[in-house]
Parts: sequence; C-alpha cells; structure tokens
Amino acid sequence: MSYGYSQHIADLNKRANASSLGVALGRACINTHFPVTDIAAKLGVSRTTIYNWFTGVCLPHPKYHAAINKLLKRFS
Repeated sequence: MSYGYSQHIADLNKRANASSLGVALGRACINTHFPVTDIAAKLGVSRTTIYNWFTGVCLPHPKYHAAINKLLKRFS
C-alpha cells in the first residue's frame, strides 16, 4: 500500500467500529491513498495518533472533530 498504509493497518481499520470518526477518516485515507503524514500535519498530531484513530485504538478528542469532518467532506 502507498504512503505507509500496511496491510496490517488496513485490516485493523476494516475490523474497527465504522461509527468512529477516526475509523471513518482512516477508511477514506486508506481508500484514496492520502498520506498519513499530511493528515497528521493538518491536525497537529503525530502519525501514531492518526494510526490509533484509524484502527479504533483510541478516539479523536472532540476538539479535532470539526477538522476531521472537514477532511472527510474532501473525500466525499
């Protein structure tokens, strides 16, 4: 996969709760091959944080919800 999305991350994302905003962002980024480094830079968080959101390990803090929703609209 491009941009550092390993098969492992993609598999974890597929199994994660789709109603999570972070998982939804992960699916959009993985499907469009959008670089995780770009997402991390736009939101001001680490790549590890983004991967944790993508896989449902943790949820994005509410202060990021508006920015994540804006990014998701970009992928629609």
